[in-house]
Amino acid sequence: MNAPFTEKAALWETASADNLADNMQLRHIMSIYLYITIQEVFAHSGGLLRLLQGLRSTMATAHVSLPDPTLERHFKGHRDSVTSVDISYNMKQIATGSMDSCVMIWNMKPQMRAYHFNGHKDAVLSVQFSPSGHLVASSSRDKTVRLWVPSLKAESTSFRAHTASVRSVNFSGDGQTLVTASDDKTIKVWTVHRQKFLFSLSRHINWVRCAKFSPDDRLIVSSSDDKTVKLWDMNSRECIHSFYEHTGYSTCVDFHPSGLYIASGSTDHSVKVWDIRTHKMLQQYQVHSGVVNSLSFQPAGHFLITASSDSTMKILDLVEGKLLYTLHGHKSPVNCVTFSRTEDFFASGGSDKQVLVWKSNFDSESSDPVSVQHQVSSKVHNMPSRAASSTAQDTFSTAPSVHHRQVSKLPEDHMVAPPWRGSNSRTTHFPSTSPSTTQHTLSEDLPQPLPRGQAHSPEGSIPPHLTSTLEHIVSQLDILTQTVSILEQRLTLTENKLKECMDN
Repeated sequence: MNAPFTEKAALWETASADNLADNMQLRHIMSIYLYITIQEVFAHSGGLLRLLQGLRSTMATAHVSLPDPTLERHFKGHRDSVTSVDISYNMKQIATGSMDSCVMIWNMKPQMRAYHFNGHKDAVLSVQFSPSGHLVASSSRDKTVRLWVPSLKAESTSFRAHTASVRSVNFSGDGQTLVTASDDKTIKVWTVHRQKFLFSLSRHINWVRCAKFSPDDRLIVSSSDDKTVKLWDMNSRECIHSFYEHTGYSTCVDFHPSGLYIASGSTDHSVKVWDIRTHKMLQQYQVHSGVVNSLSFQPAGHFLITASSDSTMKILDLVEGKLLYTLHGHKSPVNCVTFSRTEDFFASGGSDKQVLVWKSNFDSESSDPVSVQHQVSSKVHNMPSRAASSTAQDTFSTAPSVHHRQVSKLPEDHMVAPPWRGSNSRTTHFPSTSPSTTQHTLSEDLPQPLPRGQAHSPEGSIPPHLTSTLEHIVSQLDILTQTVSILEQRLTLTENKLKECMDN
């Protein structure tokens, strides 16, 4: 056991002597340091060293070929929890709402100051940019909705929208209408130009947490404390289907960019993906240890990011049906997260009053339309897995699921861009199947999903008596990875400060 400790000490002495001038050098050193620490943990289980050797080789190749998401900007200015965040279509501004009753507009250019908008008399619960970027809508506990011009003058128009807190506000795709959801158990639709009330949807029997338009503006999806997620038809103004939650209630919901699927996050810590044509649940993820507060689809539709009260964000690969990344950026519950429309960035806000802007690096590799089959990863969290070439039709996961739940892939024919060519899996893969249909109408009776391949157990499976030991090791590895993530975050912030100093 002494040799690894000696190796670590020498490693850090070398890093200190060179002043860690090179960012990639530091990341490489930290990855080796993490491996050595894992080796110490596993040393007492000689039969598992073979597993470590495989992890070491896959980690080395993955770090070379696939960059991780990186923290790009870090904003502080709110005096209380950040409740909502949105990124403008041109990526020049970020809007946030907070429990401090303020709306803030952050400019992505480092030299420009943020705009601080006061107008609401209570907590701001939701904000969103209009598709044009010329307006920002905000909703509040003060029962009003405000439309702001995101400029220094802070011009705004306010109207009383509900008889209770307005939980969410959402623009239609053409920017002409708004949908609001409230604790008064109703959903209301308004015109943007004159803030004229159009109609109300009132089939929920408890607080409505969220309501959003479909990409084609024909449907509205809503989630409520009554343990239902409802689909509404804009023309008939009727509820066309209700999805039922059996344990918790849905706190957030969003449409897939194709308009054919919805995802919901729940108080039972789960994330579910539903097909709105068959009304069947395609995927369920149990990856959080706290309430799922927010979620957002990547514009291409291949990935879903979630934010939770467990202080983490998770990036899910919907094509493979597995967890890719766990992000530890906030020091307390993460309340909101959203992808930018350009796919390169996403932003998050938390109870720590911080707003973080991340670069996804999803498109950092070649845009070759051939997808990648992700190899089997172990139960050890946070170890990158090596990607191997395969066609999209042949892609399936082969590792046993931690949660023992079968997960379906979303059909590739509905994805609007080639899938990302790589992974950095932090949990085992889920067995997956795929629907055989390509129909787009809601009324079609579609066949059941058909399996694309048989999942098989990896060679040399771990004996049952080691399961508890492995689970304990996994939790320790999660702590180690969180520490490394904090170090990387500090490094990124230091680099940004140095860059600003050099620019000035």
